[in-house]
Amino acid sequence: MIRSTDVGSLPFENGQTETFEQRIIESLLDKLNAGIEVPNFPQFRDMNQMFLSMIEGLEKIEGGYVEADALRVKSGEGRIAEMEIIKRNAHQIAHAVGRPIEIRFCITGPYTLSSLFAYKTAQTFTQLGNVLAKILEQNIFREKQCAVVLVAVDEPVFGFLDDPLLDKGSEGRETLLKAWETIFYKAAAKKAETCLHLHRTSDTLFWEIRSLKIIESHVDDPFYESEATKKRLEAEDKFVKASICRTEFDALIRKKLEAARAGKVSTQEIGEAWKQITRKSLDPKNFIEDINAMKARLRKIVNRFGLERVPYAGPECGLKGFPTYECAIECLKRVATAIKAVK
Repeated sequence: MIRSTDVGSLPFENGQTETFEQRIIESLLDKLNAGIEVPNFPQFRDMNQMFLSMIEGLEKIEGGYVEADALRVKSGEGRIAEMEIIKRNAHQIAHAVGRPIEIRFCITGPYTLSSLFAYKTAQTFTQLGNVLAKILEQNIFREKQCAVVLVAVDEPVFGFLDDPLLDKGSEGRETLLKAWETIFYKAAAKKAETCLHLHRTSDTLFWEIRSLKIIESHVDDPFYESEATKKRLEAEDKFVKASICRTEFDALIRKKLEAARAGKVSTQEIGEAWKQITRKSLDPKNFIEDINAMKARLRKIVNRFGLERVPYAGPECGLKGFPTYECAIECLKRVATAIKAVK
């Protein structure tokens, strides 16, 4: 059975609620009521800064962060505020939707965090992996009304940089693999499914993570088209989260305008569309992909890899870049509808 999930982030709009706690509760309910079965905790904060702020031993200099001391979790700061709010209000949220809730918990990966460092070594991956695993351990819970059932490590930077630390056979490549393994092993030990969120899969190191079960990437990644992917999934006994809709809003605007005009559009024209959206003279929901396109993508992925290899489906990435909160929730509704139709 394919279950719907999302990557996490939402646009923040001033005046939505009085407190941060109310915003998290209401947004989680909005995701659940949109039909998302395993929602990520609502993200309004910068993910990288959220985790970096919890780490002791870092010093910020011009050009990024450096390791001033051994990295460790700051005393009393290992718990994520959003996860604590969900745990504290689990009974209320479950009662509102009429069932126990299941949560996806995402954590920024060691490679992506290391990209913000002015200087790093192979051991940076090791230190970040150990710290992130400890943070993860403090935020996974399994209670009667609410359970963390899916843990995702977000590595959007991996595969995009020409990084000598990741050369084949290098120490850095091995330590990054071990750092990922440390994090995913902790999640698996807590009986959560494990997922790696990528934006590009050209570097195939992720296949070697033993405790990793589910891989997700962006809609246009050849990963979802490749026969080699199918063979490797079967050989390694891994699975995919089907990404069934695009989330980069400039690209959505461009695609819609080019389809309407049967020709290329300029950056200026995209900017003009944004102006109209901001002035509320153009409904941003017009640019979200339609349900039929989402259904077609999901069917294609299921037909290629087999239903048993596709336990989850959802948007390719977070929705923070959407023009409005309402528009983001509409996208999630369409995603959930498409998945139910294919089921």
